[in-house]
Amino acid sequence: MSTLLKKRVVDPVLTNIARGFNNAAHVATKIFPIVPVAKEGGKIPQFTKEAFKIYNTERAIRARSNRINPENRTEIDFVLTEHDLEYPIDYREQEEDILPLKLHATTVVTDGISLRLEKLAADIAQNLATYPVGNKVTLAAGDKFTNTASNPFVIFDTAKEAVRSKIAQRPNVCIMGASSYNALKNHPAVHERIKYTERAIVTPELLRSLFDFDELYVGDSVYSTDADVFTDIWSDNVVIAYVPKANKDVPRSYYEPAFAYTLRKKNNPVVDTYSEAGKVEIIRNTDIFIPKVVGADAGYLINDTNA
Repeated sequence: MSTLLKKRVVDPVLTNIARGFNNAAHVATKIFPIVPVAKEGGKIPQFTKEAFKIYNTERAIRARSNRINPENRTEIDFVLTEHDLEYPIDYREQEEDILPLKLHATTVVTDGISLRLEKLAADIAQNLATYPVGNKVTLAAGDKFTNTASNPFVIFDTAKEAVRSKIAQRPNVCIMGASSYNALKNHPAVHERIKYTERAIVTPELLRSLFDFDELYVGDSVYSTDADVFTDIWSDNVVIAYVPKANKDVPRSYYEPAFAYTLRKKNNPVVDTYSEAGKVEIIRNTDIFIPKVVGADAGYLINDTNA
């Protein structure tokens, strides 16, 4: 074992902080919920349409049972990717403020990987190629949310019905980009629906109720280039999806049909520390995951909502 490896120490306190960390601006795991997997590579079952077929179930006296001819189940390959970031703390900095500085370092490296996951998942969810025919639309000029004559309720109803007609489940989670949200909350059709209520201010919670979702989130996160140019991760798009309900007593499983999952290796993330040259302590966060669409029929993309 190398000298460097001997100096690496997994920090359970900082690891627990990283595992419990939640950046409120990051919403990707709401439609790509995290599922633990034992291996860094494998296969996910692609569920068939057997449950939706009408079978001949009547049986005459003494006749043989009506046997289903099972469909061949296809599988999706996955390979996890390791992500890590480290933060250096000089011994002179530690002498000033030890524990808060370590907590700060843990937050920075955890937030950095979380932002990377947000971008990876958002890029997949906002890609028209992710969705089959009938589960996506690029809004024409007359239908854009910034057009006050458009009817966003019809657009959402069409999207939800497209998903329901293919998986017999209504999509229950919605993520919209910040610019799409701003257009909707000022849209005359929305204000028309609430003018006789006591809710004068449009909020994400109000839109959730109006458009009939269990959960609705606004993608507020941004990223910057090295030149400090900031860009929205979630652009003027709306993603709706069916996401199985989480059970607090049972971990999620990729055997549950869904639009997408974030497959993460068990017992990750891990925060460890090691010394460099005796004067710098490194706080490092390692996570192993991949966001993966497992049922494209269970999602719908409303693309290019704003003019």
